Amino acid sequence: MTGGRDPEQQEDAIRDAGRLSSKMIYEVVRRDGDEELHRPTPSLIWSGTAAGVLISFSVLGEAIFRRSLPDTDWRYLVENLGYSFGFLLVILGRMQLFTENTITTVLPLVARRDGETLRLVMRLWGIVLCANVVGAAVAAAFLAWSGAFEPLLLETIRGLSEHATGFPPWTAFLKAIPAGIIVAAIVWMMPAQHGNEVLVIVLFTWLIAAGDFTHIIAGSVEMWFLLFTRDLAVEAAILDFFVPVLAGNVAGGTAVFALLAWGQVRAEVPHAGDPDA
Repeated sequence: MTGGRDPEQQEDAIRDAGRLSSKMIYEVVRRDGDEELHRPTPSLIWSGTAAGVLISFSVLGEAIFRRSLPDTDWRYLVENLGYSFGFLLVILGRMQLFTENTITTVLPLVARRDGETLRLVMRLWGIVLCANVVGAAVAAAFLAWSGAFEPLLLETIRGLSEHATGFPPWTAFLKAIPAGIIVAAIVWMMPAQHGNEVLVIVLFTWLIAAGDFTHIIAGSVEMWFLLFTRDLAVEAAILDFFVPVLAGNVAGGTAVFALLAWGQVRAEVPHAGDPDA
C-alpha cells in the first residue's frame, strides 16, 4: 500500500528509513570538519575552554560513584558510568574536544592533501588542545581549592588521578590508542543515530574508563589536580603522562581510525587530486 503518497514522497520515506552508508557518514563528518577548520579563533578558544571545564564532570562523576558504592567486585564496572557524564556534556553540547578533531578535521586533509588544509588542521589542533588544557586546569583548581567538596570525595579524586597518571610512559601511550579510536568511532557513529546518541556516548565512554584507557583531556583534569595538590611533579606530568597520552590519542584517532574510515570510502568519493574530481 502506498498510503496516498506520490513516488517522490515514497522515495524520501525509504531514504529516511534506510541505514546511512559509509559514504554518507563520511560526507557528514567531512563537512563538519570543513566547518570547524574555518571557525573564528575566538569561537574555538571559548568552545575549547568550555569543553575542558565540562569534561571535569567525568572525573567528578566517577569519584561520586566510587565514593557512594559499596566496596564490591562489581563496583568498578558501575562506577565507570560516571566517566560518561563529562563526555555527554561536551559532545551533546557541541563543544570543541581535541580528540574529536583527530577524525573530523583529518578527513578533509586526507581528501585534499594540500598544505593549506594541513595548516588549518594544525591551527585548530593547537588552539583546541591549549583551550582544553586551560579549561581542565580551571576545573581542577576549583576541585582542589574551592572548598565545595568534602575531604573524602577529594581523596577519592586523588586516588583516581594518581591511577590515571601513574602509568609508565610507554604503557600510557599504548593505553591512549584505544581511547583515541573509541572517541573517533563515536564521532563516526553519531550521524547514523536517531535518538540513540546518549546511549552511544554512555556505552563507549564507559568502555574507555572500564578498559583503563587514557584520555588526554579528561586525564588533564586529573593531572592538574595532582599538580595543584603537589602530589605530582611537573616533569612527570609532562613526560610520563601528557606527551605519551597525547601521542597515543592522536595515533588512535588519526593514524588508525580516520585512515581506516577514509580507506573504506576512498574509491567512492571524489577528492582533490583526481582528474575528474
